[in-house]
Amino acid sequence: MVKNVYIHIPFCKSKCKYCSFVSYTDLSLKGNYLDALECEIIQKYQGENLDTLYIGGGTPSLLKIDEIIRILSLFTISNNTEITMELNPESVNKNYLKALKTVGINRISFGIQTFNDSILSSIGRRHDSKMAREAVYNARSAGFENISLDFIYGLPAQTIPDFMFDLKQGVALGVKHLSLYGLKIDEGCYFYRNFPKNLPDNDMQAEMYLKAIDFLEDKNFEHYEISNFSKQGFNSKHNLNYWNNNSYYGFGCAAHGYMDGIRYANNSDIEKYINEPCNVEYSHSLSPQEILEEEIFLGLRKGEGINTKKINSKFNIEFDKKYSNILNKFLKSGHLIETKDGYKFSNNGFLISNTIMCEFLD
Repeated sequence: MVKNVYIHIPFCKSKCKYCSFVSYTDLSLKGNYLDALECEIIQKYQGENLDTLYIGGGTPSLLKIDEIIRILSLFTISNNTEITMELNPESVNKNYLKALKTVGINRISFGIQTFNDSILSSIGRRHDSKMAREAVYNARSAGFENISLDFIYGLPAQTIPDFMFDLKQGVALGVKHLSLYGLKIDEGCYFYRNFPKNLPDNDMQAEMYLKAIDFLEDKNFEHYEISNFSKQGFNSKHNLNYWNNNSYYGFGCAAHGYMDGIRYANNSDIEKYINEPCNVEYSHSLSPQEILEEEIFLGLRKGEGINTKKINSKFNIEFDKKYSNILNKFLKSGHLIETKDGYKFSNNGFLISNTIMCEFLD
């Protein structure tokens, strides 16, 4: 059974300069898009009682409350379902947040990125630091306890003290979850075509990350995944489902899903999606070896690492024997640590995680 859902809302009032995600600024398409989204959900969703439902974007907070109710009404949810919605600070007010709580949203994630107004302006964000703080205050006053903030490090002109100030502000606001992402400039974004000259170098970005780990762990945040930190009991259940290599529906333009060993992606062209919402743009049936490899590199993203006993049982292998050369290499270098259940990255291992995980691929 598939008990987790991701829904993509691909609309933004404007595009941030670092963003290469699929999003559109033509809000006149929203009505037709929601019709297509409803059609896809009705056709594909099998009525399972959901563990998690995540509405991401784009800017989902461009949805009106009745549009959110319309989406939620299509699913079987309970009081135990984690229902997350991504919000931009400038697109919400106290009444909107109260209404979200009333209709069943119980976890919200604010795209803060930084509290530095100069940097916010330079990266094309529509909010300032005052709006960001007010959004969090309003969310808490509306009754939200499960609040996450997204930050980016390695931004143009950003210093280590700038980033540490962001984290201190986030902690001071009393939120339970923080996500920290190193800036990546991918093809398709403004910065790819107009590369900023004042970016922190790789060494500084690495130092920002390591200092963040020390600071947040000192504040009793669990480093439970490469980019994610939470107070006890406030891990993102939805994202842990990804890292545990479990199935999930992906609904909406450019949404990705994973079911019955098949990874798929919906049409990323919004007009194609609106016209044929049930057609997929990409589909790939994973081989047993590919499923094993995903189990390893998704599992290693977690702070607790991988459980080799479970992997041995699930895939009928001897993990330590099969990967002995890789394990010995990175245990010796200090990038991997042996645990009572298997292996995990050290903090320095997280810094080169992609390099290490590639060695597990056949």
